[in-house]
Amino acid sequence: MSLPNYYQDPNVLHINRIPHHAYFIPFQKGQTPNQLARETSKHFTLLNDEWDFNFYNSPHDLPDDFLNATFAHKIPVPSNWQTEGFDAHQYTNINYPIPFDPPYVPHDNPCGVYQREIAFEPKAGKRYLLNFEGVDSCLFVYLNGDFVGYGQISHSTNEFEITKYLKQGKNNLVVVVLKWCDGSYLEDQDKFRMSGIFRDLYILEREKNYLQDFFIQYQLSEDLTQANLSVETLFSNQPEDVHFQLFDPQGNLVCEQTSGHFFAEICNLALWNAEDPQLYTLRLSYQNEIIEQKIGFRQIRVENGVLLFNNKPIKFKGVNRHDSDPVTGYAISREQALIDLRLMKEHNINAIRTAHYPNSPWFTELCDQLGFYVIAESDIESHGSSAVYIESPENSIFLNVPNPNKQEEIRQQAVDNFCYFARDPDFKAAILDRNIANVERDKNRTSVIIWSLGNESGFGENFEAAARWVKERDASRLTHYEGSIYQYSAYQNDLSNLDLYSEMYPSTERLDEYFADPANRKPFILCEYSHAMGNSNGDMEDYWQTFQQYSGACGGFVWEWCDHAPLLPNSDKYGYGGDFGETLHDSNFCMDGLVSQHRIPHSNLLEVKNVNRPVRAELKAGKIWLKNQLDFTNLADYLTVHYTFSENGETTQQGQLLVNCEPNQTACLALDLPQPNDKLQLLTLDYRLNDSMALLAKEHHLGFDQIILNDKTVKPALKARPQAVIFVQNFANEWQIQNDEYRYTFDKRKGIFKSIEKNEEPIIEQPLDFNLWRAPTDNDRLIREFWQKAGYDKCYTRAYHSELTQDENGVTIVAECGIVATAQSRILTLEVVYRISLTGEIKISVKAKRPAHLPFLPRFGLRFFLNKTDNQVEYFGYGERESYIDKHHLAKLGIYQINARENHTDYLKPQENGSHFGTHYVKAKDLAIVAEQPFSFNLSPYTQEELTSKTHSYDLQESRSTILCVDYKMSGIGSNSCGPSLKEQYRLNETAFEWEVKVIL
Repeated sequence: MSLPNYYQDPNVLHINRIPHHAYFIPFQKGQTPNQLARETSKHFTLLNDEWDFNFYNSPHDLPDDFLNATFAHKIPVPSNWQTEGFDAHQYTNINYPIPFDPPYVPHDNPCGVYQREIAFEPKAGKRYLLNFEGVDSCLFVYLNGDFVGYGQISHSTNEFEITKYLKQGKNNLVVVVLKWCDGSYLEDQDKFRMSGIFRDLYILEREKNYLQDFFIQYQLSEDLTQANLSVETLFSNQPEDVHFQLFDPQGNLVCEQTSGHFFAEICNLALWNAEDPQLYTLRLSYQNEIIEQKIGFRQIRVENGVLLFNNKPIKFKGVNRHDSDPVTGYAISREQALIDLRLMKEHNINAIRTAHYPNSPWFTELCDQLGFYVIAESDIESHGSSAVYIESPENSIFLNVPNPNKQEEIRQQAVDNFCYFARDPDFKAAILDRNIANVERDKNRTSVIIWSLGNESGFGENFEAAARWVKERDASRLTHYEGSIYQYSAYQNDLSNLDLYSEMYPSTERLDEYFADPANRKPFILCEYSHAMGNSNGDMEDYWQTFQQYSGACGGFVWEWCDHAPLLPNSDKYGYGGDFGETLHDSNFCMDGLVSQHRIPHSNLLEVKNVNRPVRAELKAGKIWLKNQLDFTNLADYLTVHYTFSENGETTQQGQLLVNCEPNQTACLALDLPQPNDKLQLLTLDYRLNDSMALLAKEHHLGFDQIILNDKTVKPALKARPQAVIFVQNFANEWQIQNDEYRYTFDKRKGIFKSIEKNEEPIIEQPLDFNLWRAPTDNDRLIREFWQKAGYDKCYTRAYHSELTQDENGVTIVAECGIVATAQSRILTLEVVYRISLTGEIKISVKAKRPAHLPFLPRFGLRFFLNKTDNQVEYFGYGERESYIDKHHLAKLGIYQINARENHTDYLKPQENGSHFGTHYVKAKDLAIVAEQPFSFNLSPYTQEELTSKTHSYDLQESRSTILCVDYKMSGIGSNSCGPSLKEQYRLNETAFEWEVKVIL
C-alpha cells in the first residue's frame, strides 16, 4: 500500500477533517470545568506518550504493509523528530529548503510513521473526535487498519471523527507524517525546519448530537457601560437548546437562559484590557456536557486614522514570538509558555504577534487571563518565491565599458515573484483555508484583537479573498497584512478590507513621511521592528519618541522574542544555521531574540523594558513632572515612586511617594530639589509595583528615570603623587623617559608609547596604540563591508614626525601621525601631543582629521593591554550592563566595580560587547583614566581580533592580557541587521574632532 498523492495536490487540503471551529473542551456535568486544566475533563483522553516510530528517507521507501511493520524506535509525542536524533536540523530564513517547483516536493521527502496501541472503551450513543493540534507538515491517519483522514496546516488543529473505527479494547493508531507537502510552500517561515507531531494529541468524547461550534459576539454601547451579548451555536446534526449562565469577574451570576441562541443585555460592564484583564465566565450546558468560556468585554476600532481600544488610543509595546526551545523544538508546554509570558510582563511588553502561525490553542486563553493584546496570524509565509532567479545583465569589469542600470526592473520582478502564491489560483483555496482555520479557532478569545492574514507572501487576489472573508465573518476585530504594500506590476491591489497600514523595519523618518501625507488615513503599525539580533535594539528610544508624536502610530512588535539555537548532536553546545551539516542556511540570522534560547534576558530586553516603562519623568521649570504612560490605570493604584538624590554617586536622600495621576496625564512630583553645587547631582526614580498581580510579585521593579540636576565631571579618589625629576634618553627609533618609579618608551616611527613600566614591572604588555576597529556586531553586518574595504580592520599607526621638548613641568612629545591600511588611502591624520608631568601623569591630546568620503568609524580611542591580574576596575558611568550612545536607557549613571570576565556579554556569535557609555573615569589597579568629556570604555578578556575571527562563543580563547579600550566615541548599535541604517547622530562621522584624556599612574 502506498500513500495517496494528496500531499502534492493543492486541490486536496484535507480528507475527512471536521470543519474548523472554535476551540473548547467539554466537561462532564457535575465536574468543575476549567479550560486551562483540560486534562481533568472526563471527556478528554490525552494520547501524549512514547510512541513506536519508524523513520524513512522518503515515502517511496515505505514497506507495502507499513501499517503492520515492525517498529525499530521509540519517540516521544509531542516532539520534533530532528530533536530526537532523526533527520537533521536546517535553518533558512527566506530560501525554500526544497526546489521551487510548486506544488511538487522532492521524492527524498523524510517520512515518519508513528504507532500506538490504545486501550479504549467507546460508549454507545457517544461520538469520538481525534485531535491533532500541530503536525508538520502533513499527516495520514489510520485506525485499526482503516484510513481515517488526511490533513495539513502545520500549526492548526486537524480533527477527525473516529467513532466508526474504534472498537472495544485495543486499538491500533498509525499516523504517517511527511516533512514536505504542497502546503510547505506556504510555510516558509524564518525558523529551523522541524517535523513531526509537535503538539498535543487527544480524543474527545462527545454527544451524538454534539455542540460543534459557537461564536460569542457583542455590541457595546457608546459609553462602553452596556453590552448586547449574543452566542450563536452550531450542532453536529440539528439545533438544540443550551442552558447559558453568565457570571461576572467576581463569580456572581449575571443572567441565565435556555435557548438555541443566547441573547442578553449586560449593564455596568467591567471592561477587559491588558492592564486589568477582567473576565466574565460563560457556561454552556446541554445533555451531559458543560463547557466554560471566559469573556472579556472590550472594543477595538479605528476612528480618524487612530486605533482606539475601549475608546482610548493605545500603543502596542509588542514582540513577535515563535514556538522555540533548544531541546524540545516546536513542542512547547504550558509551563514553557508561562516562562515567556512572565518575562514579557516583567519587561513591560503588552502585546504579542503569533509569528507566523497560530500558537497552541490554550496560548491565547493564557493571554486572555494574564492580559496581553494579540495579533493572531495565519500559518502563511511564502517568502522564498522572491528569491528565485531573476534575469540580470552581465556587467563588464572594465571601467571604460558602461553597464546598464536594470535595478528597478530587477526589483519589480522580485516583487512580482514575491506575489506568486498570492495570485496563483491553485493556491487560493489553501490561503483562504488557513485564514479560516486561524479565525474560527480563536474567534472567542478576548485577547485576540487583530487578525493577520499571514506574513511575507506578497499580495494579490487570494489575499483579497481572505481579507473579505475575515471581515464578513468577524467585523468586531481589525485586519492586518504587511504584504499588502507590495504591488504586482500588472494588477491593482484592493486594500479596502484591511484596517491597518503595516510595514516592517521602517525608519522613524519613514513614519514622519507617512503622517505628513494627509492621504494616509489608516493607523500605522510596525509588525516587525528593532531587530534584536546580537547586541542590538539601539533604536528603541527613537521609535518610542516617534510613536508619541503621532496619534495614528499604534506602536510595534520587536523582532523577536527568543534566539533559535538547538543543541548540537551528542553535545551540550548550541548551534545555528550551518552547524548541522546543511549547505543551504542563513547562518546566525536565527539568533535575533530579546532572550537567549534558554530564556536568559539579553541587554536588549532590558533596554526594551525601560523604554516601555509605565511612567516617565522630566525636569521642567525647576519641577519634576511625571507622565503616566498607562492607558487605563491611575499611577497611585499601580506603582510607588522610590526616589534617590545623589552627589557624585553617593546617596544623600531617599524616600517614596504615591502619585495620583490618571492614565496618559501628567502630575508634579512633590519633591524639593537641592541647590546646585560643584558635584554631579542626580535624581533617580525607581518605579515598583504596589501589589502582586498575575505573573508579577509585589515591589517588582517596573523601570526607572534618572535626571541630571547638576552636570559636573566626577573624578576618582586618587593618592597624591610626588614629583620627581625626569630623565630622557634619545635613541634612533625611540625615546626613553623615566624617573625613579616610571619608565616610558616612545616609538618615534609609530608615534605611540611602546611600553610603560612602574618599578620595572610593565603596566601595558603591548604598545598603547590608537584603536578604530570593533568586532562587528550583527547590526554591523552591512556596514562591515565598507569598513573592511576602507581598511579599518587592518589599519595601523605610523608617525611622519615626532619632536620632544622638556621643561620644568615635564616632557612634551608632539607627533604627527596617520592611521593607514595597505592598499588604501590614509584613514586619519592625527596631531598628538603627549605631556608627561613630574608626577608621572600622561595627558594625551588628539586633533584628528578624516576624509569625508570614508565610512563612519566604528570607534576611536586607545587600547591598553594590561597585566592579566589587573582585571578589576572601578568606573563612574552608565552601568552595570553594557551601554552605548543609542542604547543606554537600560543603565544608570553611578559608581560600579567589575572585572573583565563579568563585563563580557556573551553572544553565541561573538561581537562587540560590554562597552560603557558616558564614563567619567575608569580606575584599574595601576592606572586611572579621566577626561573632562565623558567617554566610553570596555574591559574584556578577549581582543577584538579574537571576537572578530570566531563564529561561536565557546571557541573563544582569552588573551594573555586584560584588554582595556578607552574610546573618545563608540558608534551606536542600532538595528541594521534587518532594519534602517544607523542614525547619523549615533555615528562617529566627524571629519575633524579633538579629544583629551589623562592616564594617571
